[in-house]
Amino acid sequence: MPASHPDVRGGRLAPEELEANFADLHPALEAHEALVEADRCYFCYDAPCMQACPTSIDIPLFIREIQTGNPIGAAKTILSSNILGGMCARVCPTETLCEEVCVREVAEGKPVKIGMLQRYATDALMETGEHPFRRSPATGRTIAVVGAGPAGLSCTHRLAMKGHDVTIFDAREKPGGLNEYGIAAYKATDDFAQAEVEFLLKIGGITVETGKALGRDIHLSDLRNDFDAVFLGLGLGGVNALFDGEDASGSHDAVAWIADLRQTAELSALPVGRRVVVIGGGMTAIDAAVQAKALGAEEVTLAYRRGREAMNASAYEQEVAATRGVHIRCNLQPARILAENGHVVGIVFERTKVGSDGRLAGTGETVTIEADQVFKAIGQNFLPDGTQAEGGDIALDRGRIQVDAARRTSLPGVWAGGDCIADGEDLTVVAVEDGKIAAEDIHAALMAQAKVAAE
Repeated sequence: MPASHPDVRGGRLAPEELEANFADLHPALEAHEALVEADRCYFCYDAPCMQACPTSIDIPLFIREIQTGNPIGAAKTILSSNILGGMCARVCPTETLCEEVCVREVAEGKPVKIGMLQRYATDALMETGEHPFRRSPATGRTIAVVGAGPAGLSCTHRLAMKGHDVTIFDAREKPGGLNEYGIAAYKATDDFAQAEVEFLLKIGGITVETGKALGRDIHLSDLRNDFDAVFLGLGLGGVNALFDGEDASGSHDAVAWIADLRQTAELSALPVGRRVVVIGGGMTAIDAAVQAKALGAEEVTLAYRRGREAMNASAYEQEVAATRGVHIRCNLQPARILAENGHVVGIVFERTKVGSDGRLAGTGETVTIEADQVFKAIGQNFLPDGTQAEGGDIALDRGRIQVDAARRTSLPGVWAGGDCIADGEDLTVVAVEDGKIAAEDIHAALMAQAKVAAE
């Protein structure tokens, strides 16, 4: 039976231990290290790494620029394709994207450290305090961008660079979206998300309004009337339901907990259980588990309903969790939370197996794991609040916004991108590409309108 008297408190570790645990996961390369790594690149023609990058960064070119002692030029190459290249260098699963298809990875099992080289270049440019792009002459056109996450920021910068005036709205107190609130603290240290936003805004022509939620403070019909175009980068605000007992004290949404951790000035003040269980198999689950352990939890178990090979988190991220003391247990699906006096004391799982038809099924055998805290990281869903407008609601597909290849929605003058669209992926780099594609189409549409008006 689970023990009573849950143990959830802050201050489990000394300040120096916390500092070490939340230090940069991958310390930046020194100049010599970057040159040595750049020398390993074969500078392939029709490079597979470039094809694997959702934003199509010219990887051989920027590595060649580093090799020739021009990291600033390399950064410009990167940022021309991905304006959030600094954050993507820190959080992209390069091991399943560009580095996975690197010729050296295929031949030797040791790819060129593309992500680290990208960070080296973008950091070098940001340290100059200069912005590498110039704004085109003002067009007089205005665009509303709702959501200051990766998709919204990418769209905003590209439109501002083309001379349009952009107002970006966000429901939270700070811009940045997932980069500010959803990334593990040890992956983006030194308040990098906000530094990158400030860098992006230097292009000019951008107004940021925080604390403005769609459907509450701003409304789609008004935005369509007041602006020449609207882009929605709303992200996912809903949390998937799991089982009975989720309202017990000590049961948390992992996304919200990570956001709280990212905004906590004093980590020692953040309470964490002695025994923590995280439910899920994606990046959020890994980030919650690793950070709970980093805060001083003695036992952290990550439970996933299928086998390791089916986890959304990459093998590398699973290894990070395991080496940092997280116990990963597979083929366990949650059945119910055990609570005493309204607080979590454990969780009951049912063992699972995959049948001959490929479907997951319970075996009837149960396992109980003691826990003071349970974090649920089983995915989020889109909340369509605020997407209604005069002339019709935005069409949805599988519960998210339906868009075409140019990221146009069913409503004229409204585009969308990021996690909120039907084919959206939980990757910063994919959201950046969505914003870029939408911006290019918005610009083309506005210029075509201006041409017709002039005639």
